Amino acid sequence: MFTRRQRRTDDSEPYWRQRGWQLSAGFLAVAVVLGGFAALASGGDGRAGAAASPGPLSGALTEDGRPQGCHTDDSAGVTLPKAAPKDIDWRMIGVVRVPVSAAAGPTHDDGTPWWCFAHTATGAVLAAHVITAQMGESGWRTVAAEQLVPGQPRDMFVFRRSTVGDSVSANTTDTSAVSTYVGFSVPSYTGSTARVNLLMRTTQGYAATTVNLRWDKGDWKIVPFSDGSLYAQVQSVQNTRGYLLWEV
Repeated sequence: MFTRRQRRTDDSEPYWRQRGWQLSAGFLAVAVVLGGFAALASGGDGRAGAAASPGPLSGALTEDGRPQGCHTDDSAGVTLPKAAPKDIDWRMIGVVRVPVSAAAGPTHDDGTPWWCFAHTATGAVLAAHVITAQMGESGWRTVAAEQLVPGQPRDMFVFRRSTVGDSVSANTTDTSAVSTYVGFSVPSYTGSTARVNLLMRTTQGYAATTVNLRWDKGDWKIVPFSDGSLYAQVQSVQNTRGYLLWEV
């Protein structure tokens, strides 16, 4: 997707300005960076160790192992989807347009974070879109605390994310260059883990990346990579073959 000259330039820049970090970390969400918006490196609060505000996933679990107030249709079990769900609605998180489903989640989207996804492959797909998109917004610390699997990779994400600003959505009305999610695939799903491929259409064609998730404490959480990235390296793709397409 990038030329050798671009990669050499990236290597000489601070990590928050490198396109590889911008595309994979999710601090402005993949759609924003692919759309051409610049990282707001001077806008971060600089508080790598600041505490996250408690969120709805911090409380005790119910008898069925779900967070309080979380109910979803999990009847699909480990069956992989053969098409995108029909009840999809598109909502905005900052400048990122994400799919939501009344059946598969998030069933709670009236605060931070958006949460309660179905314990199905489709639920994991929606979580991959929604959780990453929230990382560009001001409540990202709570999202990271409650919707990323704990460990050193999460700590690395928090440290790096704290050095950059929040979404540019409050400062721009131009969304014409923002990339669009157009499809997905689920190459691996066990019920406790999921690997989700996200397909995007950009001004330069199609691009795809991968998000890993784990079912943890009654909801889907993202498993960051060892360097703190939430996404695998974004790759250009020639067509939509092998992906289930959203009806957009």
